[in-house]
Amino acid sequence: MWRDGYAFRAPFRNGDPVKASQLGKPFRMNLLVEIPSQTNAVRMPSKMSIADLEFVPEGTPDSQPVAVLEESRQISLRRAAIPEPGTGEIRVRIRYVGICGSDLESYRGIRKPEFLSMPARLGHEVSGVIDKLGRGVHGLRVGQRVTCRYVWGAFARYIVCKPFNVHAVPERLDDRDISPMEVLPGILHAAERAAITPNTDVLITGQGVSGLVMTQVAALYSPRTLAVTDLKPRNLELARRYGATHAYQVPSSTGSTMEAVREDFPDGFEVVIPCLLEGDGMIDALEACSFGGRIILYGCIAPCHEFDWLKVHRKRVDILSTEPRRDIDMRRWFTEGVNLVEQGLVEFQSMITDIYPLERISEAFQRRDSSPADSIHILVDCESGEGR
Repeated sequence: MWRDGYAFRAPFRNGDPVKASQLGKPFRMNLLVEIPSQTNAVRMPSKMSIADLEFVPEGTPDSQPVAVLEESRQISLRRAAIPEPGTGEIRVRIRYVGICGSDLESYRGIRKPEFLSMPARLGHEVSGVIDKLGRGVHGLRVGQRVTCRYVWGAFARYIVCKPFNVHAVPERLDDRDISPMEVLPGILHAAERAAITPNTDVLITGQGVSGLVMTQVAALYSPRTLAVTDLKPRNLELARRYGATHAYQVPSSTGSTMEAVREDFPDGFEVVIPCLLEGDGMIDALEACSFGGRIILYGCIAPCHEFDWLKVHRKRVDILSTEPRRDIDMRRWFTEGVNLVEQGLVEFQSMITDIYPLERISEAFQRRDSSPADSIHILVDCESGEGR
């Protein structure tokens, strides 16, 4: 099918679409592929793409378990052939994959991933080891521990990707610290776009994993004020450890941030960085932004329904999107992020509360979906049959 300059490829076998009920038979799950115009074949920056895997029947030799989102809130384990790297590719043996907010959105059925047909494969925060090199790969070596970026569909044991998608990490780092590194290039870009100075009042709404990492990074810019909000006292306590000067508990996901902070900050904040899933968090961010301030759009990736654009004009607010524009920038921030973790300036261990084996991934998503007070970040152990 063709839509808005894209070719939408459903799972297929011998050229025919495959239904979810046929998952037990071999097929490939492909992505939404941008087809460059014949007259405007511009080299675009790299974007998220799905790791190609061929599904096979149970009992097939040289196969692996792979998590598949059949439909909203329904995840099953299927089998897929262990892929071989082609020319210019590497194979990664996966250790841990974190459950990101974008995974949760897809799981809930709020917004289908724009490059996937259903059934879908999720997972992109990867910790792993280079297992095999294809022809023409230089610099990297088998046995190197890596974190991955821009690779979707990693709730599996093995995936194949390009060298661009991985970054080697120091041997002394814990495997659990490697998976969340995937968020750092986007967060570092967001912090730079915020233009934080020692005279800046900064507000970060939401202290999930990305929010807590954003707090650690923003603190390195030495703002005058670094205020944070969240629903959970445990997350706010951790944010204070990470450098937040003010921490406010909001009563509900629809509660007003300004009601919580108005006594201390009646005029709002020059910089507001929403790190929430909910798109309507942009409404709250606009309320909390001061006249002439700026909103750094890191989160709020779900649909937003009643955003007041007139208020944007009246308050003279700038809204800046995030995510590196050029491949070279992504690599630079990837390296900077790995260095920050290696030097102990950004850490993840304190926010990792749950680890589930791949065989129990459905339980892991159920816990992430329910968001209990004692849970912050959940990792899926794709290598071991045991979890905690």
